[in-house]
Amino acid sequence: MTTKLPATAHTDRPWRIHEIAHDFRLEDVWAFAAPGSGPDDFPAMLAAIMGSGPGEEGPWPMRFLFAVRWKLGALLGWDTDDAGIAARVPSLRDRVPDDLRRTARDPGSRSTPFIPLYETHDERAGELANKTVHAVMHLGWAPSANGGHELRMAVLVKPNGRLGRLYMALIAPFRHLVVYPALTRQWEQAWRDRARLLREEAG
Repeated sequence: MTTKLPATAHTDRPWRIHEIAHDFRLEDVWAFAAPGSGPDDFPAMLAAIMGSGPGEEGPWPMRFLFAVRWKLGALLGWDTDDAGIAARVPSLRDRVPDDLRRTARDPGSRSTPFIPLYETHDERAGELANKTVHAVMHLGWAPSANGGHELRMAVLVKPNGRLGRLYMALIAPFRHLVVYPALTRQWEQAWRDRARLLREEAG
């Protein structure tokens, strides 16, 4: 079951992303269940989902949509080098506080287009840019209403003019009806598989 959260589920948390992407629009907040998790299990959750981004390893509806998106981007020139980070827009790395600058690390997945910004004990952020948007994907670890903790994904965007606003409006149904539900199934299954392996090793 997919879980879309209100904006306050992101904005009310004391995460560092607020000082870095303060002028970005919060587009979506989504929750991913992690039954049996505790406050220190964010690294474990990241390890569980590592390599399970929207690429070759993802569910087929998501793979199809992303394949269409990259083909369309190639045809329309949305993803050229001069439209990306440090070309069309400056990197948010310039805003990352000194104490976080050395924390960014490769997420370990060839399928994610996001460039790492920083990582702490309870959050990770990455950015991407093209001719439509400058976007941030933020992953945070927070207490769940059902007990334990959950992974929260927030998407923050700065649309590139009219094209960017139109693009975000057009892809909204696909994000909500296909991409996020598929990602929920994949990431929550990754957590369950990890928990099962730990039980088998302990037993």
